[in-house]
Amino acid sequence: MGAVSSMTVESINHLPSDKEFYLFQQLILDKLGIFLPLQKKALLSNRLWKRLRECDLNSYQDYYRLIVDKKGEAELHVALELVTTNETYFFREQKHFDYMEQSIFPMFRNGSKLRVWSAAASTGEEPYSIAMMLADKCQSNWELECSDVNNTVIEQARRGVYPESRIRNIPQHYLHRFCRKGIGPQDGFVRVTQDLRDRVNFFTLNLHYDFPDIGKFDLVFLRNVLIYFENDTKEKVLERIAKVLNPNGVLFVGHSESLHGVTQRFAPIKPAIYRLVN
Repeated sequence: MGAVSSMTVESINHLPSDKEFYLFQQLILDKLGIFLPLQKKALLSNRLWKRLRECDLNSYQDYYRLIVDKKGEAELHVALELVTTNETYFFREQKHFDYMEQSIFPMFRNGSKLRVWSAAASTGEEPYSIAMMLADKCQSNWELECSDVNNTVIEQARRGVYPESRIRNIPQHYLHRFCRKGIGPQDGFVRVTQDLRDRVNFFTLNLHYDFPDIGKFDLVFLRNVLIYFENDTKEKVLERIAKVLNPNGVLFVGHSESLHGVTQRFAPIKPAIYRLVN
């Protein structure tokens, strides 16, 4: 999850009324745990107006009626995926990767397996950044699980194809080892190598609900997600995260996020890095 995409002229001219916005606000909160303040009215329009037109509807209220009806379940999934933001990039927040290399990896040189979960995988830039480091520093003794609420971006992540403009933060030695340049119709793109893609497991998961049986982890990345939740939802999500972390497990959040005043299950180690309190 990340920054909001820019508004179009068309979306500005077709804003929902406050009453219509509040219908979607509650729906998104119920389904995703994400609170959309009234200031995000233009964002909602930017994401959904085209769907209204494609469904031959003239108002947001009509579109709301469609997606809450049982017959509109497929369209509901489309709408929820459209309002989920997914901007990300490779090796974002480099200090987290530095901490992994300096403080985490040395503890796993005795042969024990390191299990990692990227809980907001988006289009895959974060998971593959983590996977490159794991493959380099931990050889084969690691496991990486990656999830997102948005199935469309998960499918993009599985493909592992990115425009060259998106890979500028990948260290050169990782580019040579883990990425392949496209040719012909794929010129201007790179793809993560098959070997690395095979090591990463992607699946759909909604953090707002109880987790399936995904096992225990040593590290969890939950970066730039909590900012979209109200405090009570943050607390519930963090409690679920605590239950799937091993003793002294480490949680990474975004640098604009803090757990202060939200939960006592985690103690700060460094900025945006927390350790589970047993």
